[in-house]
Amino acid sequence: MESIAVLQEGLPYVFKGAGITLVVVAGALTLGFAVGLPLAVGLVYGPKWLRWFIGVYVWFFRGVPLLVLLFLFYFGIFPFFGLELSAFSVAVVVLGCISGAYQSQILRGAILSIPAGQMQAARAVGMSDLQAVVFVVLPQALRLAVPGWSNEYAILLKDSAVTYALGVAEIMARAHHVASRTYQHLPIYVSAGLLFMVLTWLGTRLMGAVHKRVRLKGYA
Repeated sequence: MESIAVLQEGLPYVFKGAGITLVVVAGALTLGFAVGLPLAVGLVYGPKWLRWFIGVYVWFFRGVPLLVLLFLFYFGIFPFFGLELSAFSVAVVVLGCISGAYQSQILRGAILSIPAGQMQAARAVGMSDLQAVVFVVLPQALRLAVPGWSNEYAILLKDSAVTYALGVAEIMARAHHVASRTYQHLPIYVSAGLLFMVLTWLGTRLMGAVHKRVRLKGYA
């Protein structure tokens, strides 16, 4: 009975964190796309020195643990440059930079899957390389990248739980707050886990519907 009473009082507070979690994930996905798209184009079409620079960026943000990056930027890099950003902003920026590294590889694979003959055909009708990439290659590649974005959404959603270490009031932070004061850890954390599962399912279902609508026929 005590557990039921705690759930009735504490879960609405925990569930309010879902909105903050989704905003963090949406912001990180958007920033990751803004970063990842030019990186992917540079990896495929850029000169050697640019590909090397992008490779270092991808290596860094894929190789350093998320918690280390959060602390590094929040307590180190941003204060060093005199930037006073909130924990929420730092979480979005760091997750976005990490997502940009992964999305660059998703988009790179999608670009490389477009037949080379399409680039040659675009040049044959008078398009420049930039026009061919923007108007011929990318519209197709972005559609092919939708399944990869679905997976990236699920990964970011789970990673967002780590941002509670900075004090972001998302699902995990609120669940920890309730559990530490009621000592009903099992039901609270199980409920938080189920909430993450529901959000993951809803997001991937939505991305699946988008993929069915925009997919290119003839591509697996």
